Amino acid sequence: MTRAGLVVLGVLASLPAYAAGLTVSAASSLTESFRELGAAYEKAHPGARVDFNFAASGVLLQQISRGAPVDVFASADEVTMDQAQRQGLLAAGTREVFAVNALWVVVPPQTRGGPRSLKDLAGADVRRLALGNPDSVPVGRYAKGALQAAGLWPSVQGRIVTTQNVRQSLDYVARGEVDAGFVYATDAQAMAGRVRRAFAVPVSGRIAYPLAVTRASTQPAEARRFATFVRSAQGQAILARHGFGKP
Repeated sequence: MTRAGLVVLGVLASLPAYAAGLTVSAASSLTESFRELGAAYEKAHPGARVDFNFAASGVLLQQISRGAPVDVFASADEVTMDQAQRQGLLAAGTREVFAVNALWVVVPPQTRGGPRSLKDLAGADVRRLALGNPDSVPVGRYAKGALQAAGLWPSVQGRIVTTQNVRQSLDYVARGEVDAGFVYATDAQAMAGRVRRAFAVPVSGRIAYPLAVTRASTQPAEARRFATFVRSAQGQAILARHGFGKP
């Protein structure tokens, strides 16, 4: 072998085994917190790399079920993770809730007065209401459930502007394209200067965020290590700074 060939082999041999990067598919509402988590994880484990894919939980599930190369899946609800489990997409024994959230209605900051309860969303002042698609967006499912429980779904259904994820709802409110929108408490905190919290929405049960290693992961040991980091004291502190509660 030539000297140049030996040099190339030496360089390849020195690369970390996990240099390919870990792929984490996470709900849109985790964007800021997981980016910070990823940076902290890479700092704690030199040579590791975490690549993120953020979207609505239902969209992420569809991607994984169709063979997208994902190592860790974090959803914004347990219903979507239940579906992943029923489809055999999760590695056994790796599923665990790592955070909780709350549901809020937000309005543009310049809004005077504004709704103070779910009943007010059926009033004349709210003509357009942003709500994530309940079929694929957990925040939309929580919101629809709350409206149905209050007997208001028929009254507001015609005003709803359906969004693809919670961040789109947040953006519509921030730009004043709708009069109000359903988002998580953490999303409202992430854009505190551009939206105003109107009121907290009561939901049945808790808004829990589960995480699991996928069965198809090509780096299961590294994926488990990342999941453990998310649940560690350092990971929980990062999530808390972004408004998430402990499970």
